[in-house]
Amino acid sequence: MALGRSLAPLLGPGMVLWLDGDLGAGKTTLVRALLGSLGYTGPVKSPTYTLVEVYVVSSLYWYHFDFYRLSEPEEFLDAGLDEYFRNDAVCLVEWPGKAAGFVPPADLALALHFPAKASCSGRTVDLRGCSERGRACLKMLAGHCFQGAA
Repeated sequence: MALGRSLAPLLGPGMVLWLDGDLGAGKTTLVRALLGSLGYTGPVKSPTYTLVEVYVVSSLYWYHFDFYRLSEPEEFLDAGLDEYFRNDAVCLVEWPGKAAGFVPPADLALALHFPAKASCSGRTVDLRGCSERGRACLKMLAGHCFQGAA
């Protein structure tokens, strides 16, 4: 939740954020926190069955994708999902590997993991800047500590 709140103001038009991690690792929870911190007050649900959920915050479109149920990467094009990746939108993509070769490259790639030890709580996260804009976001996040934050 804390990471989503800190990341939200750093994302801008045309950016793509890839969200990886096991089922239940917190990808949709991160999106919920991100949108909530921007003032969105409606429900934020997983787009597992709808493939995409649309949120309009200010003058920016936020598209939340979940490709978990794609059987073949080509389904990305068949469903017309490429049309959502525009300069007036931020695209948050769960399970991007399921659309490999078709989903646009990430500016930021984020992978959530359950702790290795059962006695530990929370999640660990790996963040990778994949573009100049993504690396700039990471630099701005560098001073934040999210351990134990809700």
